[in-house]
Amino acid sequence: MIRVLLAEDQGMMRGALALLLGLEDDIEVVAQVSSGEEVAAAALATRPDVALLDIEMPGRDGLAAAAELRERLPSCRVLILTTFGRPGYLRRAMEAGARGFLVKDGPVEELAGAIRRVLRGERVVDPALAAAALSTGPSPLTGRERDVLSAAADGSTIADIAARLHLSESTVRNYLSSAIGKTGTRNRIEAARTARHHGWL
Repeated sequence: MIRVLLAEDQGMMRGALALLLGLEDDIEVVAQVSSGEEVAAAALATRPDVALLDIEMPGRDGLAAAAELRERLPSCRVLILTTFGRPGYLRRAMEAGARGFLVKDGPVEELAGAIRRVLRGERVVDPALAAAALSTGPSPLTGRERDVLSAAADGSTIADIAARLHLSESTVRNYLSSAIGKTGTRNRIEAARTARHHGWL
């Protein structure tokens, strides 16, 4: 049996996925969690072969959870399943150690097949998303620019961002200015929106 951990914040979607995967003869859902913070503990407790992670979850997202799993339980293969087919997410998922990346609108047979394939050591990526990622190219933002832009996305002041990230206000301004320039936008709100649209945040 292939042991699967399922991380999805929407209860109805999580229940439906668990039910559908449970109908497969060779797949058993051994853990279900609703947030990124719960993934590592549940995986260490149940030792799944494959972790099926949503990206958009409260607290720690699926990409951060994937990176933590790679560190703490390297034998577990990670498959990202998301509503948001954004090229930047695909790149970040692969950098975090994910073996597969699928969008949620595919048939369950495709998902079951992807679980089997990543367990065999293959990489499974939605073809349309792979093509988009290649044409879009990598994120132009540095890690620090991404941190500052993420912190600015909720409308926080320069002083608030500086305090939260332990940076000086002038450094925060420099990072924001650079991120605005790289995204070709007019202000930090537009920059954050553009970066999120591409999956860079």
